Amino acid sequence: MTSTIEKRGKWVLIGFALLLVMVFVLSFALGKYPVPPDMLVHILWGKLTGAPQDWPTDMELVIFKIRMPRIFAGALIGAGLSAAGAAYQGLFRNPMVSPDVLGASAGAGFGAALSLYLGLGFALVSINAFICGIAAVCVAYLISTRVRQNPTLGMVLAGIMIGSLFSAGTSYIKLIADPNNTLPLITYWLMGSISSIRVNELIYASIPILFGMLVLFLLRWKMNLVAIGEDEARSMGVNTNLMRILVVSAATLISSACVSISGMIGWVGLVIPHFSRLAVGHDYRIMLPMSMLMGAGFLMVVDNFARLLATLEIPIGILTSFVGAPFFLYLILHRGDKI
Repeated sequence: MTSTIEKRGKWVLIGFALLLVMVFVLSFALGKYPVPPDMLVHILWGKLTGAPQDWPTDMELVIFKIRMPRIFAGALIGAGLSAAGAAYQGLFRNPMVSPDVLGASAGAGFGAALSLYLGLGFALVSINAFICGIAAVCVAYLISTRVRQNPTLGMVLAGIMIGSLFSAGTSYIKLIADPNNTLPLITYWLMGSISSIRVNELIYASIPILFGMLVLFLLRWKMNLVAIGEDEARSMGVNTNLMRILVVSAATLISSACVSISGMIGWVGLVIPHFSRLAVGHDYRIMLPMSMLMGAGFLMVVDNFARLLATLEIPIGILTSFVGAPFFLYLILHRGDKI
């Protein structure tokens, strides 16, 4: 029975990987300047092989300077937030946990708001957002070490408290910011968007995101044991304290790096792991990679809608909330016994 479930899960994983490739190619074809799939393949192959250019220069510019950075950013951020959410839900054994549970998103938002208030460049905005996100979780972890009986619960409560403090700090910065120039920048950044991400910023953020995803991927089989219970995991030889530190550190790296370049994008890390469980089950060996693929595809699709629904581009964080909240409500009302 188990092997049958595993085989089914692997086939679903392969099928969704192929679907993700189709979404990736289709994303280039959507927009005010469409790039047909055959032309996309032709240009990419020509660049790889060094063939003489026989395609329009403006189409090459659209592919490499406009579409590719945001499509890769959408895939990377969606996969990262989904992986972090799945890891947190397994570690804390709570299906309502999301990547911002330990204050990483609130800390990153405060760092970005403060940088924008001080008039710093976009690179420093991203760096300070990343640093503040990491700092928020570090403070939450240090506070949790003082909780003797249940450090996991202590970490969650400390994260909620630290996140609330950073959110209050962000609100204060918005209160005193220049309402004509600075406040709109802060507000728009906090809504979440990947439209202005540049290649160098994507490369900078991809290092911690990919590293954190690799750590979680290598630990995915141990997450099955921790998700059952820490006592059971310890009885099977798992160092739960080390496991908690590794998972929290990896998920925090991912969350902070994602927020540092895209702003606040909610619901991805909360909803996508549930859909992954419905598709392939609760086995983290299959469910975690499935969450990454689903998250990447979901955010690419939402970004396509953000570009096409209106003349003025809609911040992607707004659309993920519009899509995520109703779907999660559906899960609770109709599939609540399986999430």
